[in-house]
Amino acid sequence: MSLPVILQPEAEETICGSAAWWAKHRSSQQTQQWYDGFLAAIDSLGENAEQHPVSRENQFFPYEIRDLYFGLGSHPTHRAIFTIQSSAVVVLTTRHLAQRDIIADDLPSQPQ
Repeated sequence: MSLPVILQPEAEETICGSAAWWAKHRSSQQTQQWYDGFLAAIDSLGENAEQHPVSRENQFFPYEIRDLYFGLGSHPTHRAIFTIQSSAVVVLTTRHLAQRDIIADDLPSQPQ
């Protein structure tokens, strides 16, 4: 069964911020490739969300959170943190893998 994928505003902001970093530090071609690839991977969650691992920080949240890992090369550089609801997959935020773990204050107590 296919579910719609909803990007929360923070997820959109962090993706755009990461793309801006790519544009400043990499080529515009790499920026577009990264941006399009990450969005395509996120969109695929509607079909395969359950196949992705539970986040290492899951125990700190009142709902299950999972990770989609993504990178241009053979090693992921970013993760999309999402939850699966009965009617949709909700992408809560994204993070570079070098960033600190998320804490309860980083995500809503109940996703929209």
